[in-house]
Amino acid sequence: MLFVLRMLAMGVHFIIAGILGLLLGLCRPFNPDNSRLCARMYSLPALWLLRVKLITDVQPLLDHSRACVIVANHQSNYDLYVLGRVVPKRTVSIGKKSLKWVPLFGQLYWLAGNVLLDRGNAIRAKRAMLTTTDTLRHKNTSIWVFPEGTRNLGEGLLPFKKGAFQMAVAAGVPIIPVCVSNYAKSLDAGRWNSGRIMIRSLPAIPTEGLSMADLPELIDTCRTRMEHCIGQLDQQLAQLP
Repeated sequence: MLFVLRMLAMGVHFIIAGILGLLLGLCRPFNPDNSRLCARMYSLPALWLLRVKLITDVQPLLDHSRACVIVANHQSNYDLYVLGRVVPKRTVSIGKKSLKWVPLFGQLYWLAGNVLLDRGNAIRAKRAMLTTTDTLRHKNTSIWVFPEGTRNLGEGLLPFKKGAFQMAVAAGVPIIPVCVSNYAKSLDAGRWNSGRIMIRSLPAIPTEGLSMADLPELIDTCRTRMEHCIGQLDQQLAQLP
């Protein structure tokens, strides 16, 4: 019963947050800080409704003062609420072009200045990637990417795609990994307290002086550090009373 009531409340919240976000986007379209504000609108009430205890250690992310590429592990649709709590200022994300047609959410996602990629069209996708390089270099705006490309359902990191790392190297900006404990299998909206989740950002990985030939090593370094960190977060959560 609690699960049903929560899902109904979450549905109402999703609609209200979508309307407010859309109004924000219409008032100041494509402002790069719209994403952060919209993320908070979705995240804060949802975490309260779900009674999720979020433990964050993201000071390296919040203290970073220049454009960067932020990479995070992607577990479930709840990431919108979990990671929305820590999106820094002037940060946009990359999503599938099909998101544009999701009622309310898709329109506000577009008006928030996020980048929509047509993955079925190589020419348009390449053009969008060039746009992101310009955004990183000249607009003091960071880009948030899920390098796995799809949800891992809490079963461990999937192989990383090259796109995020190509952007960072092309623009000469650092990469900041954001790690979330594995929660997809343990989060239970049918309990009064749905669960506990830890988020930690790691020190920036520089890319200045690197070329595309360095991508394999760069990807491996980032993935290894994130995998190690996620394991630590899971252990720390297991030891909490």
